Amino acid sequence: MFEFVGRIARNLAPDSIRPHRYFAALARNRTGQKVVSGPFRGMRYIDRSVGSTYVPKLLGIYERELAAIVEEIIASKPSLIVDVGAAEGYYAVGLACRLPESRMIAFELEAHGRAAVAEMAAANGVTDRVTILAACEPDGLNAALEGQPGAVVIMDVEGYEQVLLDPDKVPALATATILVEIHEFAVPGITETLARRFEKTHTLEHVWAEDRSRADFPWRTTVTSLLPPRYIDGAVSEMRPPHMSWYFARPIAG
Repeated sequence: MFEFVGRIARNLAPDSIRPHRYFAALARNRTGQKVVSGPFRGMRYIDRSVGSTYVPKLLGIYERELAAIVEEIIASKPSLIVDVGAAEGYYAVGLACRLPESRMIAFELEAHGRAAVAEMAAANGVTDRVTILAACEPDGLNAALEGQPGAVVIMDVEGYEQVLLDPDKVPALATATILVEIHEFAVPGITETLARRFEKTHTLEHVWAEDRSRADFPWRTTVTSLLPPRYIDGAVSEMRPPHMSWYFARPIAG
C-alpha cells in the first residue's frame, strides 16, 4: 500500500521538486556553476549535461578513474585533441582550458549536444580553438588525424568504437594516443577486438569504473537529511552498467 501511494506521489510531483532536480540545483548553487575539483577545476559549466550525469561533473568526480590519465595527456601538450561523442563538452572544453596552445575537434551527433558544446566553449573563452562537427565516420576521423602525429583521441560512442577504432579504415590512428570508453554490454567482444587491433602499435592500459557513494556528495541540508540515503547515492552515481571500463592506448615509439 505504501509503495503504491509513493509511486502515485512520484508520478504527480512536478519535475522541479523531484530529488534529482533538487541535487542539481544545490550543486549549481554551492559551486557557482564551476567545476570544484579534478583536472578541470574552475571550468565554467552550463546548467545541464547531455546524455550523462550532471552533478558529478560539477563536483569534478566524473570519470575520476581517468584523472591521472587526463593529466598525462595534458603534460604531453598535444597540438590536437579529437573528442568523439563530446556531449556538452566536458573533455573538449576542459582540455581547451588546460591547453591554451592546443586545438580541439568535438564530434557530437546530437544537435542539442553541439549547441551545448558551443555554449560551454563561449562561457570559458575557448570558442576559437574548439571546432564542433556532427556525426563522425571513419573517413572523417582519419581526415581529422592525418598529418597530426601525437594527436589524442577521446571517444565515448556507445559501441560505435567498433566501427571507428579500426586501423584498417583509419590508418592515422597508428600514431594517435587513444582514450576510449568500452561498451562491452552493447558490442560483446569489443574489449578483445580492440586489444587485438592495436597490439602491434600501442600499449594498452585497462581502467575499470569504480562505484560512487554518498560520501562523494559534500553538502548536507535539511532536505538531504530527510531523504533516504539512496537519493544521495543516486546524485553522485554515473549510472553506468556493471563492469564498465576504458582503454588508454599509448602509441609505441619508433
